[in-house]
Amino acid sequence: MEANTPLEIVIVGGGTAGWMVATALVSGLRPHQARVRLVESDDIATVGVGEATIPAMRDYNRFVGIDEVEMLRATNGTFKLGIEFLDWGFKGSNYHHPFGVHGQSIGGAGFHHQWNRARLAGHDFDIEDFSYAIAASRADRFEFPNPNPEAIDSTYSYAYHFDASLYAKFLRKVAESRGLKRTEGKVVDVTLDGASGDVASITLASGEVVKGDFFVDCTGFRGLLIGQTLNSPFEDWTHWLPCDRAWAVPCARAGRFTPFTRSTAREAGWQWRIPLQHRTGNGYVYSSAHISDDEAAAVLLANLDGEALDDPRQVKFKAGRRTASWTCNVMAAGLSSGFLEPLESTSIYLIQIAVMNLLKLFPGKRVEPALVEDFNRRVDMEYDRVRDFLILHYHANTRTDGTLWKQCREMPIPDSLREKLELFRHRGHAPNYRDGLFAMPSWISVLLGQGVTPRGYDPMADNAPLAQTLAELERQRAAITRRVPAMPSHAEFIDRHCAIPARAAAEAVA
Repeated sequence: MEANTPLEIVIVGGGTAGWMVATALVSGLRPHQARVRLVESDDIATVGVGEATIPAMRDYNRFVGIDEVEMLRATNGTFKLGIEFLDWGFKGSNYHHPFGVHGQSIGGAGFHHQWNRARLAGHDFDIEDFSYAIAASRADRFEFPNPNPEAIDSTYSYAYHFDASLYAKFLRKVAESRGLKRTEGKVVDVTLDGASGDVASITLASGEVVKGDFFVDCTGFRGLLIGQTLNSPFEDWTHWLPCDRAWAVPCARAGRFTPFTRSTAREAGWQWRIPLQHRTGNGYVYSSAHISDDEAAAVLLANLDGEALDDPRQVKFKAGRRTASWTCNVMAAGLSSGFLEPLESTSIYLIQIAVMNLLKLFPGKRVEPALVEDFNRRVDMEYDRVRDFLILHYHANTRTDGTLWKQCREMPIPDSLREKLELFRHRGHAPNYRDGLFAMPSWISVLLGQGVTPRGYDPMADNAPLAQTLAELERQRAAITRRVPAMPSHAEFIDRHCAIPARAAAEAVA
């Protein structure tokens, strides 16, 4: 950057994306580096139905200096150890995608290879019995992981459930306290620089012209800057991910107070269940080609734990991403960059990745093409990996009800996913990325959970005698079985750690 010339950054749009970007920028940059301004209109509603996260969210909160207890109380938050999938592989199936590993290495070979070796030798161990996160989830228990890496209760991580609209409000307070300038206003015009093609300014309904050196598009599905103005192409992935609508509705808390998200496959899509302190979030993600809107709303309302607290709210979307999330002097974050359904709670993560990569590749007054190219490469890689992981859930099924599942089972899939499936079926090898999503334990849990079983294993597993492997499997399973009952329940832990006052809870429900 040029000395003593702070970059004028204008974020267009609020919501979770806008305020996550704003908070990260004012936390990671000094005033001599950049001045950040956010423009949003209270008259424009945000989507804001996402209430589940993944463990990477904790990295973002640490980076911007957010106190976990304060954030959870402000957002009616709870804890999340993973996702339970009901009826996905086939009706009656049940598996967990945990935030943690399955077992510990045996004889220098990866645990799942030793488990598979035992399975192929006729010893029927349930791999989920070796996941501490799954055992705690089944018992509705939670506590922070043990910091001692040798301990069995150190082998998991956690994320959050929270009210996304309250999280955006919480971040707004943080960002404004650190110097961010917020402007209330609706954008009515965008002016381009005639020479460079960059966005030069936006004009508000009030007549104010807001100039900037760099703009961040957080205008949601509209993509006001990145799409409508700069015409960055959108790559449509609905042929792989056909769900294009969702109904969302909160209900009264009832039943189990689980430390996990639940995803239940339905005939034309899937239903989420997310427990918060004051209510439960629910939604039905579905394909409008396979069920009508009215039918989908009826299915959702018929499958709630408690009384509906509002009328269902519909969201329409298209799976896919911008081919260039950074175009000219505009970076898109959130829904303006792309959309992948919330099956694995990745929406907030993709916002986080965008702004953290922007900080790594921070531009000057003149944007260098090499920075743009590297940013788009990083973001594309993340979207591609999440896309493949989501397609896996749909493609690897043996359900006999509904044409959606037959269509997904028989559809051509990306070569990148086909190669992963073939490698796992042949030798049990799963993707093991150094950075980004998803880690090897995640792939293993979903592959096995969806019924994809390997025919072989890593030959290095044979370096340990089979008897030794079997004894170690028994020891590890017993260690988890002994330790989990000593944990507090999810409800007890929240009551001690981050419970919202009773009055606040009553007001939130009202």
